[in-house]
Amino acid sequence: MMRTANPALNAGTFENLEGYLAANQAGGGEAQAPPAYRAMTIYGTAHKTLILLAIAFFAAGFTWNKFMQYTEPAAGFKAMMPWMIGGLIGGLVMALITIFGNKKWAMFTAPLYAGLEGLFLGGLSAMFEARYPGIALQAVGLTFCVAIALLLAYISRLIKATENFKLGVFAATGGIGLLYLTSFIMGMFGVHLPYIHSGGPIGIGFSVVVCIIAALNLVLDFDFIEEGAKRGAPRYMEWYAAFGLMITLVWLYIEILRLLSKIRGSD
Repeated sequence: MMRTANPALNAGTFENLEGYLAANQAGGGEAQAPPAYRAMTIYGTAHKTLILLAIAFFAAGFTWNKFMQYTEPAAGFKAMMPWMIGGLIGGLVMALITIFGNKKWAMFTAPLYAGLEGLFLGGLSAMFEARYPGIALQAVGLTFCVAIALLLAYISRLIKATENFKLGVFAATGGIGLLYLTSFIMGMFGVHLPYIHSGGPIGIGFSVVVCIIAALNLVLDFDFIEEGAKRGAPRYMEWYAAFGLMITLVWLYIEILRLLSKIRGSD
């Protein structure tokens, strides 16, 4: 049984994809299968992921410039906030449509998600940058370094996505999600969980743990994508798999940004 904490790449993602196995088997393989059923590849998924990242960067640059064109942070905040909030809400809507809708829609919804999420991340990064100069570039660099390091570790099998490994990451991710949800609900009533949002040693330690768990989710995503390619999932699943990987990368980037802000704030 495949297991992943990523809401997009769950255990049923590559299940019940109508007709693709029959098409590949009856047609004598990918070369003779109908175009709609030609199998996804790891290379194709990587290519789609780069496209989504490029879209997100372009959109992030838009809200970043909206903020940075003003010398007063308050004015920049006011100018980019509608775009940032719109990106957050729109990105959530696109994510839900992509996850719960027809997987074939991902070739359209995944780029829209990347663009909308980029608007949100650009504004968020600009806000942190205004307070801690240089932090955005550091967070981007660390995110990609961590992703590449884990990809190399996965390819070389230094890290193996065993069932126990998957179960541990799944449980830890679920626990973090529950903690964040509890914190959000309590915050609505003016009650704040101590330490986890602070810049003290406990708060920094908590963010380090969350960053590690977020990073380990990448290993589960790599394993899921590899499994989908082995199963001969249809080509359109490359967009969906790239979308799932984007979700983890966005989470990892935000957590690294928060960690760096805590460290800079405690200096």
